[in-house]
Amino acid sequence: MGQTNRTSRTKQLTITAALTAIGILIPMVMPIRLVIGPASYTLGSHIPLFLAMFISPTTAILVTLGTTLGFFIGGFPIIIVLRALSHLVFVSIGAYYLNRDNVDLQPAPKRYLFSFVLNLIHGIGEVVVVFVFTAVGSQGLDANFWYTLFVLVGIGTVIHGMIDFELAYYFARVLQGRTRIQLPNLN
Repeated sequence: MGQTNRTSRTKQLTITAALTAIGILIPMVMPIRLVIGPASYTLGSHIPLFLAMFISPTTAILVTLGTTLGFFIGGFPIIIVLRALSHLVFVSIGAYYLNRDNVDLQPAPKRYLFSFVLNLIHGIGEVVVVFVFTAVGSQGLDANFWYTLFVLVGIGTVIHGMIDFELAYYFARVLQGRTRIQLPNLN
């Protein structure tokens, strides 16, 4: 029993390290990224986070910290690094939910609803970060600021996150089918 537990923990640590490395690399090397002020969209940047959520809350939190480091090392503006750090909130909630007993993401509309609610939390977290670090103390905020805050950062984050969640779900199913890694809630 001790050996099986140790093997399981070693496997989880290895997966956590691999996802963290990928999470650090994506913002540094991904050729498809769009930065519009405090809003940014880096293709696939949430995939390691969502994959980590299927494994455990601890894995999800560690990968989120690694991804934040990747945005910092990648030379992104500090507001974008702080947005990445805000992912700790939605990733923790999602990971705790996914790792409960009897959670099922099928049929697809149930998964889409989960993804929408999770990414709504994600979007609200990023809006709060951007608002706190750009608007507090500012006077005379114009319509462009509110458009950027709610449309580009808020709604854009929800859409970007939902796309990345579906990609991560697909990758998780493929990985589970081709490896001995068993991830819950993928049926």
